[in-house]
This record gives sequence, C-alpha cells and structure tokens, in this order.
Amino acid sequence: MAAPLRRALWWTLLTLTGGVERRGRLPRSGCVVVANHSSHADTAALLAALDARHSPAIGAAADYWFASPWRRRICSRLAAGFPVRRTGGGMADLLERADDLRAGRAVVLFPEGTRARAGELGSFHRGALVLAERAGVPVVPVGIAGTDRLLPKHGRLRPALVRVTIGEPLPASATPEEARDAVVALHRRTTEEPLRDSAVRRRTAAVVGSRWGLALAFVWACAEALSWPLMPELFLAVACVAVPRRALKLSLAALAGSLAGGLLALQLAASGVQLPQPLTTDRMRAEARNELSVESAAAIRHQPWNGIPFKVYAREAGRADVAPSDWLARSALSRGSRTLTVGLAFGALGFLAHRLRRFYGRYLALLCGGFAVGLSLIVAGWS
Repeated sequence: MAAPLRRALWWTLLTLTGGVERRGRLPRSGCVVVANHSSHADTAALLAALDARHSPAIGAAADYWFASPWRRRICSRLAAGFPVRRTGGGMADLLERADDLRAGRAVVLFPEGTRARAGELGSFHRGALVLAERAGVPVVPVGIAGTDRLLPKHGRLRPALVRVTIGEPLPASATPEEARDAVVALHRRTTEEPLRDSAVRRRTAAVVGSRWGLALAFVWACAEALSWPLMPELFLAVACVAVPRRALKLSLAALAGSLAGGLLALQLAASGVQLPQPLTTDRMRAEARNELSVESAAAIRHQPWNGIPFKVYAREAGRADVAPSDWLARSALSRGSRTLTVGLAFGALGFLAHRLRRFYGRYLALLCGGFAVGLSLIVAGWS
C-alpha cells in the first residue's frame, strides 16, 4: 500500500500548489526512468505522475539525503528513496536494484547527478543505462517542467503547474547521449506548450490585478451596503477565481467597503434619508426590525445566514438608534467572517483550478445563472 499512498500524498500536495499533469505511460514491465533534474520537487512530481503499480523507487544522493537520520526517514518513507553514493561505489548501489526491475518495479534516476540550473541539462552518467542493460529492461526518458518555478534551486515554494511527459522507451543499449537528447526534447516540448487560457479571464485579471481592483471591490461592497442589489460575494467569486493571489486583499477591501457603506447607511437612516433598496421585501425589514429590538447591534449576527441583505439591517439599525460604534464592531465580526471566508474559498478554487482557466467563461455563466436563481428564491421566500 505504500506506493499508492505516496502517489496520493504527492498528487494532493502538487494539486494544492498549482496542479500536476501527466502525458504518456510507463511500459507494463519494469524500467529505468531517466529525467531532468532542476528542483527537489522533481521527486514529488514523478511520484505523483508515475503509476503506483510500478512501485517507483527514487535514487537519491547518499551524502545528502542519507547523511542524517531525519533526512533518511523522509527520503525512504515519503519518497521511496534509496542511497546512491556519488564519491565511489555508486554503480554497486544501482546494480542492487536489478532484481526490483525484473520484478516489474520502476527505478527512477537523475543521470545528471545533481540539480541543474533552470532550462539547462548537464551531461548524463552511464549508471542508469548500465543498470537497465544488466536487468534487461528498457530506459524510459521523462521530461519534467514547472518544478523549477514551483521550488527553484535555493529558492522558496511558490504556486506553479507541474507537467510530466513520459516518452517512448529506449533500448537498454542506448548511449547516455541518446538518453539525454530524448529527455531534452521532452523537456523542451513540455516547457514550450502554453497553458490554454480564457480571454475573458485575462481581461478580468487585467482589471482586478490593476491598481483599480481593490478600489472596485471597496466601491462595490460600499454600494451594496447602501442600495446596490448585488452582494460583494458575487464580485469576489468573479475576481478571486480570476486572480487567486489577490484573494485576501480583495476580500479585505470588500469588507472595508461593506463596513463603510453600512455605517453610512445607518447614519443616513438615523437622519431620515431613505435610499432605494431593490430586491428587498417588507417581511425582510420587519424581521430585521424585530431582531434589532431584541438584540440591538448583536442582531447582525443573523445576517450571513438568513438571506436578508446587509443594507436592510443597516437601515433598520439607524431607525432604531443603534450606537454607531457598537454597530461597527458587531458588523465587522459578522461581515468579516462571511466576506473573508467566501473570498478565500473562491481564491482557493481559482488556485486549484489553475489548469482549467480556459473554462473561465463557462464558470462565469454558471455562476451568474446560479446567483440569479438563488437570489430569486431568497426574495420569493421572504415575500
């Protein structure tokens, strides 16, 4: 069960950090996998992409990954790593894996021997080919792209889509140069293939990601707290999926706008000014009025769950002479929990659905259609 669990673990983690794609398959028999190596994330990418039935074992530098007990545990248990000496004796370490290959396992090696700079491939050592020839199994070239952006050498983890392309098997008699050329071709093809995107998403991202994005979130939420019928969560559902990295800032801007608009609505109502409130009903106002008479500003805690718009509570709070400071504190807690949760949830969705951004237009259509149906049901329910 170890191999399927490792595959599930690394597939989940890579999905959370931008996604992982695989093209091609390993042969059904045992094989030696040779791949380019520019990041520690290469191991995770291969364990997530290769079939668990091959129970892949990863060759790891003995002087680094097996130099301390905690590294040894991490490498052997989470990455199915086995030590390969780089300063003498490495060939003997590799040949010990011949029986595993004959039993149908995949042995993964990075023939460069160390991580190379992004976009570069060093010369290949002969060890992988000697092992394949001794075991009588093919050599399978694999190109990995995206790991140098996900976890650069001496850099920090950042979101990126990882792609793994499995090539056609090479005979065990192949030379190191032939194996390297095959990996280079796969890596280049995988890297140069653009990620398909939606023109609608690009235009949305250009607006939301500009200096006007946060102002738009603030104004939208402020207007909704006064009169605008479309809640700020709809804006966040559109914007945070388009630009996930701005989800927190957009959510905070929307929260600030909602609080500012709610405080202004309270002050206007207390002064006798009545702004129009489309898509609200008398029953909504009566319910909010009743809750405020019993709980004062604390009544706003019901708003995120009962479908009554925030602006209805703000107006009725002004009519009930609720203290502005108490209202601001209570509404910050209530609106904050909902706005931040929704914004970050849609940001996570955009992050996880990075590979599906070409369907952003369809997502918007479904979102708007679902929102229209939901709003109609809420208004009808409170009529």
